[in-house]
Amino acid sequence: MSKVIEMEVLSKVYRSGTLSVTALDQVSFSIEQGEYVAIMGPSGSGKSTMMNILGCLDVPTSGRYRLDGVAVDGLSEDELAAVRNRKIGFVFQSFNLLPRYDALENVALPLRYAGVGRADRRARAQVALEQVGLGERMNHRPGELSGGQRQRVAVARALVTHPSLILADEPTGNLDTATSVEIMRLFGAVHAQGNTVVLVTHEDDIARYAHRIIRLRDGHIESDTRNMNPILA
Repeated sequence: MSKVIEMEVLSKVYRSGTLSVTALDQVSFSIEQGEYVAIMGPSGSGKSTMMNILGCLDVPTSGRYRLDGVAVDGLSEDELAAVRNRKIGFVFQSFNLLPRYDALENVALPLRYAGVGRADRRARAQVALEQVGLGERMNHRPGELSGGQRQRVAVARALVTHPSLILADEPTGNLDTATSVEIMRLFGAVHAQGNTVVLVTHEDDIARYAHRIIRLRDGHIESDTRNMNPILA
């Protein structure tokens, strides 16, 4: 099984004048293709910094990060943007949908940035929306959809480029309990199709859907355990 994520003695230090804060301190772990992992930790544990580095939104101060075999820690901003668009599907707590675009256009956006032709990207976006059960809502704008439907659109957008990694940052944070269960079942289905899913959350009941749980505290890995009884999708 190939490794999608490899982190080797990775550290991130934020500096402001003479002050410095170590957000991550010599963290090492790997995630193999097809794993379903939750990254947890209290406020200040380093999980947001971890998410930003995993998503190529930030770079480490030292150490090495390989994504799908590519060392990304030395890449330029343009190269990082290309890696993000090609290899990572993001799902955010706030959905990050463009209100003036309908669901189909929102899902097709990453393909537009990648230079895919209009007919091809619309066809692929339609397939992705059908995959998340929104085939009949593709012409609706975000304001015409429920919170759960908007998050399904966000998941479809994450899937449309067939990325190496699905990275979800607190994906149920703005949803009620029933809708959260619905979205977590969707992530289970996405994982069952062979996708690598990494979920950043502070909620234990959400982390229990994952098959592996990495807990951070004070910039260190406190524990890295297999979840022997994940909640099934």
